[in-house]
Amino acid sequence: MNAISDRPARSLPTGRVAVTSPYSGYSLSAPGEIQVVLPELGGRRLGPATLLSPASVWARSESRVESWPSDGALRVCLETGSASLGPLSGELHWQQAGGEDSMLGIRLVDVSPAQGRALLTMMEERLRHGGALPEASPLPVQEEISDPERIATLLGMIAAVNNKAVLREPGRMVRLVLERMDAERGLLFWRCAEPLARWGEPPCEVEVVGYNSAYRMRLAPPAGRGEHWVTPLPERLWRVRHRWHRRVPAPAGLRVRFAHPLWTELGWLEREAVDLSYSGLGLLSGAEDLLFPGLFLPLELETARGERIDLRCEVRHVSFSQTDGRRLCGLEVRPCSERDSLRWMKLVSQSLCPSTRTSEDWLEPLWELYAASGYFNLAGKTSEHFEALRRDFMDMNTRVARLPLLSCQTVWPSERGVEASISSLKLYQSSWMLHQLGRRPGKPAHAPETPGQTLRDVYQRTVEHSQGDPEFRWLFSYAESTVPWVRRTHVRFAERMASSGQSLVMNVRLMDVECSEPSGLPVGDLEIAPASMGEKLLLAREIARTRPACYAEALDLTRERLEMRGASRTWWEAGLQRERRILVARRHGLPLAALVLELGQPGANLFRLLDSARLFPLSPEGKEAYVALLDEARGWFALRERTSFVYLCEDDGAYASAARLHDDPSTQPVLWIISASLVPEFLEHIQEQSAGRSRSTPHAVP
Repeated sequence: MNAISDRPARSLPTGRVAVTSPYSGYSLSAPGEIQVVLPELGGRRLGPATLLSPASVWARSESRVESWPSDGALRVCLETGSASLGPLSGELHWQQAGGEDSMLGIRLVDVSPAQGRALLTMMEERLRHGGALPEASPLPVQEEISDPERIATLLGMIAAVNNKAVLREPGRMVRLVLERMDAERGLLFWRCAEPLARWGEPPCEVEVVGYNSAYRMRLAPPAGRGEHWVTPLPERLWRVRHRWHRRVPAPAGLRVRFAHPLWTELGWLEREAVDLSYSGLGLLSGAEDLLFPGLFLPLELETARGERIDLRCEVRHVSFSQTDGRRLCGLEVRPCSERDSLRWMKLVSQSLCPSTRTSEDWLEPLWELYAASGYFNLAGKTSEHFEALRRDFMDMNTRVARLPLLSCQTVWPSERGVEASISSLKLYQSSWMLHQLGRRPGKPAHAPETPGQTLRDVYQRTVEHSQGDPEFRWLFSYAESTVPWVRRTHVRFAERMASSGQSLVMNVRLMDVECSEPSGLPVGDLEIAPASMGEKLLLAREIARTRPACYAEALDLTRERLEMRGASRTWWEAGLQRERRILVARRHGLPLAALVLELGQPGANLFRLLDSARLFPLSPEGKEAYVALLDEARGWFALRERTSFVYLCEDDGAYASAARLHDDPSTQPVLWIISASLVPEFLEHIQEQSAGRSRSTPHAVP
């Protein structure tokens, strides 16, 4: 989301492919250091350059330009105090309304490699001395925040540590510091890090860096003068990214090949990869590569084993190593195809956690782990109960091994088989569920020297896999809160973060319902049928009124996603079952209660959590319809060849006996939810809590 419109004055000619971001190159912090001159307009000086790359130049016009060439074609020279570059060919791309002190964007065309090299040499010299900053595409919005209390909390935390910020408008970037916030008066106090900088035309876009994310806001012109500015608190924030994914050295022998999209005459270039993450790749680069921020770069990656991965990349920065002065190029990457995505995620996962593996080659040892760890004895179950699910479990995990955008099953192998494992599934549009945690008792012969390493490794690989999903916003699980490991890790962490509105721990009873055991009670004057559109809207309002916002967001129970179409479509396209159905019980035409049913692929969860039902009252007498609705659920699941399902009970369950529901009264399950923005801190918490405690860690995430 950009606060400033960036509509080009002319569209690209037919057949020309955009190879750079409109904001590509380097933002200049020293005003007037490089002047833009237009030879064909009498050699007049247009004004100081504010943003430069071999693809475009942005300038602040110091005087009104009465007329432009009719076809928009221009000749441009760049002048410093000691040198001149040009003339370069260009065309008018963007012009801010107004006369003096307006912003102009000029797209450069047919720039030669020699001219590009001279321009980048000019910019890199300023980069080394702090006179320029890399620019690239604005990062994508991941969350809109409109709650005033949360906005004040976030900006207050950021102001407390004087975090850096930038003011953006087309062709210009000004560095700021958020020094403090006055919550009572609703004011933000800024300090401009660049002398003589101006605020610009309203509304201005400011991006400030927090602990895990950056936040974008639109602000009116400030009060104050000089380097100190004061603005009102914004009405909205847009969270634009997570903290960068964990980056590790690239595997030995990892090479990349690319052809420069602007200058194909440079030929194919081969470079060494130095580090990687789920969303990034670092390269050793040479001056002759002519790479710059904002350049879109198709890239072929080849592993030491000869496996090829095609990536779409954008150069985010070009910097220089402080140790040896080597040129480093940082890329944001996206795989080109589903095959490339699978190979990329496996490569990165294995690099991040080399001691772990995915489960497709370890399914039999994994089943043995569940038996040895006591996992099959959770919630009063026995090994015999799970044996009927064995074939579905093996089939499901074989299939999802090729679907990294839906599943991750991590194992920690040893000479004894599998030492520990945990899994995740993308059940909703933006939410991944952690489940099926197990750890083998005892210690292998070649155990890690650091206590708790096996648990840390499987958690880290599985959760970081979810972070690789660009839609990832929530992590959740159903866990047994009486288990010390769950209490120390999941529950305490979520409770500590509860005031932020980004976490939840809610009591829930996981009750087994046999399809062959109806209650036998008469339905009476109740009518049960699919929910109408009006009843679905009523249900969404009731959920929003009675449940925390993160509950509705994480479980796709908002008005927009109530029917779960997006998540269901993703599963069905992969050949897997996933659907939601909403039924309503009415009396004399008035809705009493709603039943939300969900169906999942057999074997996806050994406790059948994907075959579930929830009940919500829509009137004060709503619970009077619960038994009849659960009987209706039995028939719905039976038609889909299920023998049982799980009722997710979120109230006192006073009707459980009448409805013939079963659970273990000694258990205390909870629904646990945290925001994706808290995941880095959660992984740190896991590391702290697992040290020295791994031998006694039980298995409590069904």
